[in-house]
Amino acid sequence: MIVLRGWVTVSVSTDRGGTRLILGLRGPGELLGEMAALDSHPRSATVRALGPVEVQVISGDAFRRFLALHPRVSGLVIRQLTFRLRSSDQERSALASLTVLQRLAARLTELSRANPTGPYAPALPGARPTRAVVRLAQDELAATVGATREAVAKALRLLRDQEVVRTGNRMVEILDPALLALLADGHQE
Repeated sequence: MIVLRGWVTVSVSTDRGGTRLILGLRGPGELLGEMAALDSHPRSATVRALGPVEVQVISGDAFRRFLALHPRVSGLVIRQLTFRLRSSDQERSALASLTVLQRLAARLTELSRANPTGPYAPALPGARPTRAVVRLAQDELAATVGATREAVAKALRLLRDQEVVRTGNRMVEILDPALLALLADGHQE
């Protein structure tokens, strides 16, 4: 599938009683299911829409034929897979070496710098985003950083107390992106 509009999470279940780990967020122009189409193995993750999503479904055979006939596109797919592999390596490193607060700060920074049509939006409908508003629930944020919802709630409380973010129902507004980026880089205030 190719995501045409909207955003989805890509996740896997963990051994901890059905807890899911979000491997990534995918948006417009990104592929889903390309690995299964390329190697004919069953899907390795679950995709869940974050609001309205429009995708173009392409059969595995048609996808493989298209790549064979268009080497330039094959190169783009390889670059995307390579980027995802590097991102996965960085995520594993972060899980081993960073605190929940640092991982959350990094994820919020990443999401706030994402495409303007991403899973964040201006605080008021129709307004230009001056402060990014990430529209994910705490359990979804926790799943994106490999932590419990409770640990993310504690980290968000610290960020709120320092007026780095403001939170609401399925919403984290970034008030101080510079300080958030410093925290993500390991400068604990």
